[in-house]
Amino acid sequence: MAFITVNRIKYLQFDLFSGMPVVQAVFTRHGGVSDSPFNSLNLGGNIGDSDTNIIENKKRIFEALKLPFESQYDVWQVHGDHVVIPEGPRKPLQPYLEADGILTDSAEITMVMRFADCVPILLYEPHKHIAGIVHAGWQGTLKNTVGAAISKMIQVYAVKSDDIVAAIGPSIGPDHYSIRQDLLLQIQSRFQMDWQKMIQFDGDKIFFDLWKANEINLLQGGVTKVETVKLCTACHTEDWYSHRAEHGRTGRFGALIKLNG
Repeated sequence: MAFITVNRIKYLQFDLFSGMPVVQAVFTRHGGVSDSPFNSLNLGGNIGDSDTNIIENKKRIFEALKLPFESQYDVWQVHGDHVVIPEGPRKPLQPYLEADGILTDSAEITMVMRFADCVPILLYEPHKHIAGIVHAGWQGTLKNTVGAAISKMIQVYAVKSDDIVAAIGPSIGPDHYSIRQDLLLQIQSRFQMDWQKMIQFDGDKIFFDLWKANEINLLQGGVTKVETVKLCTACHTEDWYSHRAEHGRTGRFGALIKLNG
């Protein structure tokens, strides 16, 4: 991975996509206009920040990557496993669709999602030139949202899963993500053969590794080329928003991917 700063906008790019015809970035919280506790590059709506700030912050990330602002397509993320394929960019007054995955074969669309501990996953298939983005918190991980995106890529675009490359971005790490016994039981049911690879016990505390769980979801979907940056949002609130570490009073950082024409 590499960090790049353009006009105070600091973002991460994955090494895995180097040399591939895609634009990709996961943005830190730096370089925006939002006030505390959303300081400063908040992209999340309905959390207390002003629409004016959010729009300006969105414009800044597009300017940093020299992308047309009108190319954006985003969704209303609901911790589900629905994956959409938009016909074109989302117009300013067009209602949001509820989804946690987006796919496209169009270079006219920039796919954008928002995060604050949940896992951003970027996908690219180089032969058919297909890209996607997935949002996976614990619910999306157990529902295997990234697996749903892989299946849809195969069904709609006739790709081979072992041609897909995937990158797992910053999210809450296993050292900070303590869970309750009831969630452990769900994890054990979902990952019957693999649950011990993603669970650690420390006394009476249980910790869940979302990175490992989504790596297993990708592997089960036939994707073997995966980059995981292993940056914990709760450890590094100076760079990332963390819903848990900041007790719910925080913003949402953005991740995007776009095909080059």
